[in-house]
Amino acid sequence: MQTATIKFEKFQSTKDDDCQARILAAREKLGKRLVILGHHYQHESVYRHADYTGDSLKLSKYCESLDAEYIVFLGVHFMAEVADILSRPEQIVILPDLAAGCSMADMANLAKVERSYRELNKVLNFDEEITPITYINSAADLKAFCGEHGGIVCTSTNAPKILEWGFKQREKVLFFPDQNLGRWSGHKMGIPLEQMPVWDPDQPLGGLTVEQIKNAKILLWKGHCAVHQMFRPQNIEHFKKLHPDGFVISHPEAPFEVCLNSDYVGSTEYILRTVSEAPPNTKWLVGTELNLVTRLAEQMKPQGKHVQFMSHVVCECSTMARIDPQHLAWCLENLAEGNIVNQIKVPKHEAELAKLTLDRMLQAS
Repeated sequence: MQTATIKFEKFQSTKDDDCQARILAAREKLGKRLVILGHHYQHESVYRHADYTGDSLKLSKYCESLDAEYIVFLGVHFMAEVADILSRPEQIVILPDLAAGCSMADMANLAKVERSYRELNKVLNFDEEITPITYINSAADLKAFCGEHGGIVCTSTNAPKILEWGFKQREKVLFFPDQNLGRWSGHKMGIPLEQMPVWDPDQPLGGLTVEQIKNAKILLWKGHCAVHQMFRPQNIEHFKKLHPDGFVISHPEAPFEVCLNSDYVGSTEYILRTVSEAPPNTKWLVGTELNLVTRLAEQMKPQGKHVQFMSHVVCECSTMARIDPQHLAWCLENLAEGNIVNQIKVPKHEAELAKLTLDRMLQAS
């Protein structure tokens, strides 16, 4: 039976320990009607409640087969949109705090992409010569744009394979919103840096010459992840001086020079697997989000492994951190009382086009 919606203000001053108890009570009441998905970058205070954890690709695959009535996503807005697109129409996807966005995704909004489409058509025939590929860290309307123009979605796990797919469709690729992932993936395929110029959507012709556009294999959107952008080659040099036998592993959202100087580069799932399967007593410098590294460091202590965060500056994903115990307790208690709050619902036409790109990705990868 539905009751009046519980206001979030009642939870703002609630202590974390009290919230934990209320989360568990609401979960027990909801039972199998609820499933919670948690991204690796979430803080432990909410991550502990996730039924399934993973990176964007892994969680996307889970969304296709969940039976629960309610899917609560401990992540950011674009992840909850993907869950809504891939889940069944009757399932309800909830994001505990609607302010949990992604600054990288915001760097490629639809208006800028559509303007870039018109600009590129001054030099090339976009729909015949360019495959648009958007990183999964993007809004649903961007995924829909790619669906409408013969494009696809990628993740940090499958980006090189998806680029191969893109080149089979057309000669060039427009890759957005993360230039670092696009550059590193193109480099792994043997594409020279000069054939991967940066497209600045705020400049006429992206700030490029007609010749640069025609010679390009990958046009890299001027966008980045604020967390991974903070890592520097100097961090690696310092670690190697202290631990000459140590290993460096980085996420491909890190700058090119960081990836180039790392021993291993890969997605969050790859990072977790590589460090976990490494021999005991090894030392690791890890270039990805702080919460994941902190959790991994604790898990590896019994094996004598030293796991260190790459930057001396504390840089967790600030928008991901908006999903806190207070917001999780609030949305679960409302669900337990029959009230739906913060539902994420992608418009039907947009969802259909976006699903095309996600289906292409899941088939290609």
